[in-house]
Amino acid sequence: MAADLYAQKRQMMVDKDIKGRGVKDKKVLEVMGKVQRHLFVDEHLKEKAYADHPLPIGEGQTISQPYVVALMTEALRLKNTDRVLEIGTGSGYQAAVLAEIVKEVYTIEVRKSLTDMATKRLIDLGYRNVKVKHADGYFGWEEYAPFDAIIITAAANHIPPALIKQLKEGGRLIVPLGSTVYYQTLTLATKKKGELNVEQMGSVAFVPMIGEAQKKR
Repeated sequence: MAADLYAQKRQMMVDKDIKGRGVKDKKVLEVMGKVQRHLFVDEHLKEKAYADHPLPIGEGQTISQPYVVALMTEALRLKNTDRVLEIGTGSGYQAAVLAEIVKEVYTIEVRKSLTDMATKRLIDLGYRNVKVKHADGYFGWEEYAPFDAIIITAAANHIPPALIKQLKEGGRLIVPLGSTVYYQTLTLATKKKGELNVEQMGSVAFVPMIGEAQKKR
């Protein structure tokens, strides 16, 4: 498919599925129209890349639907000076979206094959402000803490304590919280005086966090 056709589909996705469903942040809309989602999926799925639903990326994992990526990104109210931690690199698409907005992105993936694939993809696409690590995201990335924002792109039934600790005072954390088997509530938490102020943003369905998070269910 020609590049201009992908660009056309991308713009339609932004207008109909993202802006059309209430995402207003100009920077988020601009970046969703810029990042080439078709480069983050397998060849046979490229023509479905701009449809508003998740797609498989291997190992039972998915690339999130564009609307949810935009919604979670907007909710974090990011600034260009921010340092962001992502738990669940997957294909690298969400990390690329973040990297277009903020200064530094640190992203952790528990599955080695996905870590390697996303690392290569992000380097090939020229994202020099993203660091990828193969590890259990439950424990965060203490070396680079504290973070202005943390985004968890897998379902959890609680917020890992290490991530609360690694979040800056006044920082925002977003996570699909609730049952890891069925649906979750997209939850935005803001750190105030060491405690989390929580706001619920509606139902979502994400694959579960694995590793240490599974033991705590």
